[in-house]
Amino acid sequence: MTNAGAEAELQEDGTVSDLVDDEAPATTEEEPTGPRAEWYVVHSYSGKENKVKKNLEHRAESMNMTDRILQIVVPTETEIEIKEGIRREVERQVFPGYILIEMIMDEDSWYVVRNTPGVTSFVGMGNKPSPLSQAEVNHIMSRIESDEPRVKVSFDVGERVRIIEGPFAEFTGVVDTLEPEKGKARVMVSFFNRETPVEVDFLQLERDT
Repeated sequence: MTNAGAEAELQEDGTVSDLVDDEAPATTEEEPTGPRAEWYVVHSYSGKENKVKKNLEHRAESMNMTDRILQIVVPTETEIEIKEGIRREVERQVFPGYILIEMIMDEDSWYVVRNTPGVTSFVGMGNKPSPLSQAEVNHIMSRIESDEPRVKVSFDVGERVRIIEGPFAEFTGVVDTLEPEKGKARVMVSFFNRETPVEVDFLQLERDT
């Protein structure tokens, strides 16, 4: 014998089994519905990216679209370059002529962005803007948020260079391979009359003039 809403019942073997109240609603976790924000790429005039970014921000604000146009980013990174033996850090654009926008895409938000002065087109197939994949977004963001400056590659494979630092300083050789992501090059130098591969940082090299 049980009461309404009882949670246990004595069985013949003396064990207790749980009862489920048939009237209790089952709880399920609902997935969020509605459009979600994604990252898109727009093309602008090269060299005018920051001005176009300001135009976009102003348009989103003045047309009450800040709930659908969320972030506008001109991707930049710090780069180390060496000129005439002098090392300096410069900020350069990762994708000249392009701007990233995190937005909820619909007719209104598309219209606001597309008709902003300086925006020439969305990147996509035909007239349909294509959102970036999450992997692409992660790669770009990790690159522009990195604290490690990149080293500008100022020479090519097959070019003759001089090593200016490290154990092989003053050796000359020919660039065999370049690894921009690591900031390193493999240079073939003549060592004891034999061609020997040496791995060095870009910052340890200069053109052999």
